[in-house]
Order: sequence, then structure tokens, then C-alpha cells
Amino acid sequence: MELKEFTINQLHEGLKKKEFSAVDLAKDYLDEIKKEDNKISAFLTVIEDSAMSQAKEVDEMISKNKDLDILSGIPCAIKDNILVDGIKCTAGSKILENYVAPYDATVVKKLKNLGAVILGKTNLDEFAMGSSTENSAFFTTKNPNDLSRVPGGSSGGSAAAVAGNMCKFALGSDTGGSIRQPASFCGVVGLKPTYGAVSRYGLMAFASSLDQIGPITKTIEDCRAVFNAIKGRDEMDSTSVKLESVNTDFKIQNLKIGVPKEYFVKGIDPDVEKIVREAIKKYEQMGAKIEEISLPHTEYALACYYIIAPSEASANLARYDGIKYGYSAAGNDLLSVYLESRERGFGSEVRRRIMLGTYTLSSGYYDAYYLRAQKVRTLIKMDFEKAFQKVDVIFTPVCPTPAFKIGEKTEDPLTMYLSDIFTVSVNMAGLPAVSLPVGKVSNLPVGLQIIGKAFEEDKILSIGEVFKN
Repeated sequence: MELKEFTINQLHEGLKKKEFSAVDLAKDYLDEIKKEDNKISAFLTVIEDSAMSQAKEVDEMISKNKDLDILSGIPCAIKDNILVDGIKCTAGSKILENYVAPYDATVVKKLKNLGAVILGKTNLDEFAMGSSTENSAFFTTKNPNDLSRVPGGSSGGSAAAVAGNMCKFALGSDTGGSIRQPASFCGVVGLKPTYGAVSRYGLMAFASSLDQIGPITKTIEDCRAVFNAIKGRDEMDSTSVKLESVNTDFKIQNLKIGVPKEYFVKGIDPDVEKIVREAIKKYEQMGAKIEEISLPHTEYALACYYIIAPSEASANLARYDGIKYGYSAAGNDLLSVYLESRERGFGSEVRRRIMLGTYTLSSGYYDAYYLRAQKVRTLIKMDFEKAFQKVDVIFTPVCPTPAFKIGEKTEDPLTMYLSDIFTVSVNMAGLPAVSLPVGKVSNLPVGLQIIGKAFEEDKILSIGEVFKN
């Protein structure tokens, strides 16, 4: 078995037993990037020298018989809207094309402290706005399962890097499905943690009340290892929470799984529905009880998301004005510098969302749109609370379709937005959810979404772990 087929735990054991070195492992993955990434385009920046020096440090620890964390020496990649000190962080945009991060994000600091080896930064939709990684200002990432198709977005580079065996795990960010949807399209595991479970310090903000950093891995076991490394309270992020240990033991025979009828509606690909229903059936055969439930405000979730997220984005992206940092265009006066810098620095999707958000927050429209959307957000949250009084977890599809062709939806942004129809509710409610590969349609992966109660990541991961294709 090749090293890239090993789980994180198997690599950890191999390093401890000195069957191979951390340098060998890093070199193996860097060689794979050189060989494959010219086809897939998952990476924006590869930091070979830094990765090799991190790997050498781990080998020195091993030679001195020091304790090794499970992530020590494990090669990983970081989405390019998460800061890594001294490395370019572009957020997939022209406005930050040459911006160099002045410090480490908390999640990156944690990984470095544990000895994880960072290979590089991955491509994304500009400022994490998109569902296909076609909105990157630099290039489109391709799906390793079929190079004519998108890897999903906005964490498409991270998902493609893991699926293409160019790193063992990657970090992404999820605002409305941006970890789970590319994980589903690429056939890997993606966890969107509970809001507050992982620090957002050092993550470039898109929509602050929705954004969450999470892991993308090959297996549930690997996903658990990475989540355990990055989770927890951070004094630099006031929204982060100290996680108490929760009893997540369960017997599959006592498990009540809710299946919301609103997620199996007109518009879902019949083959995707068949595979997801077959996966649910497998849990039933293992002894779980399946119960149809209703999340009645689901139909309004996408509309509310596309009011709240652009509103927060318009406020967050106001800092990119061509003055403090990032691209600055010459102008005759201050206003023309602002206008020119933003016009040339931002892509069409980012400009679209800034304008939409500015409109919905403006005087006269705030109550009609933004305030109403926040009220419906509360109703969506209450739907989940009510459902979790009856069931332990909720199973849904991740996406209505498998990965679509590159260019297929770029002309109509509204059809692109529909890719997030099954994922946005989870962010609105601040809940944890994992995308688990459960089958294929015409050789294209399909994911099952397992949604849990707040801070029950361990439980949804354990439930995902018992699934066998």
C-alpha cells in the first residue's frame, strides 16, 4: 500500500516505528503536487522549502524519542483565506494578489504547534463566494474524478487537493456549504463544525455570523483527528467556545434518524435521491429507526441566506479600499482611488454580493429585507430544535446534483446559488454537519449530510464511521 493510501493514524504509527521519515512523507506529497496539480490546479501557492524544514524538525523529534502528536509530520494544505505567517494569502482575489499574511490564524498556529507539515495554500472562489471555484481570480480548479467538472466551492481547492492525493488533509471554510458541497462533489469527508467550536481568528471574514473553519479528509477517522486538533476556545475570537466533553456514546439500534421531507423535492437528481435513500436504508438495516420529519421553513432558507450573507459581506469587505493594504489604483482624489481599486480588485460575484448587501442594509430596505430575514433565521433554528426533540440526528442529501460541468452555470448565478439549497440551513442554525461519500452517479461522487445537535461533532462523526459502502 502506498503512503498516500494510509490513514493519519497509520502514518503516525509508521513515523513512530521509523518505517519512513517525515521528510520522505513530505517529499512524496510534494512530488504528487508536481505531477498532478498542473491538471487539477488545486494550489495557489506551494511552500516546498518551508514544508521540508517542518518535516526535518519532526524527524529530529523522532530521533530524540520525543512524544509525537498524531498530526506530527502529516502533510496538509490550507485554504487561501486562512492566514499562514509570511505566506501570500489572496482569498482568491486580485485585490489581495500580493498580500502577505503578517501572522498565523489560530487554527494554523495549533497545527504548527503539533508538528503538522503545511505544503501550501489552496484555490477558492474569491472571498469564499461561490459554489464551484470558478470565481477564483486566478484559475478554475478541476474535479479529480472528472477534469471537465467543477470540484465544488468555495473550498474546491482544498477538496480537490485531498481527493487528488496531494495532501493528507486540508482546512476549508464553510459559510453556506463551502466545505460540505465540495467534499460531496469530490468524494471526500468534510465537516462543518458548530458555530463557535473552532476559532475564526485569522480567517478572512465573508459573513461573520455564518463562517466556520473545518477539516476536509479522506476518512471520518482522519476528520476526527483534525477537528480535535483545531477545536476549542480562543481568546482572540470572542465567538469561540470552550467545548465540554459530551457523552456521545450511542447504539445504532437506539438511534433515531430524522429525514426531512422538504429535502426530497422536485429538482433533486433522481439518481442522487436514490443513492442517499439507499444509504439511509443501510442505517435502517443496522437497526436505526428512520422517521420522516418536517423542517417547514427550509423553503425560505436560501432566500434568507442570500440576504444575510451579502449584508455581512458588504460590511466586512468595506475594509478593502485601496488605502490600508491590498491593490491600490491611482486616482485624482480619494473617492476615485476607492472606486477604481474596488472596481479592478473585486470580481463580478463579489461586486454583485456587495451591491446586494449594501441595498438590503440601506435606509428604507433594512426592515423589509434584512430584519425579516433574521426573523426567519430564528424560525429555521426553531425548526431544528423542534426536530431534535424527536430524533437524534438528521440525514439529508448534500447537493441536488453531482458535480456539474465547468462553465455550465456561470451565465446564471441563481442556478449556481441553488447548489447550496440543502446546506445553508445548517449555517443559519449554527449546527454541525458532515458530508460523507456514500456512492456514485456515472462515476461522480454523491455525499450524505449528517446534521447533529450543537457541539455533537463526535456523535455525527461516529454515526458516519459505521457506514460501509
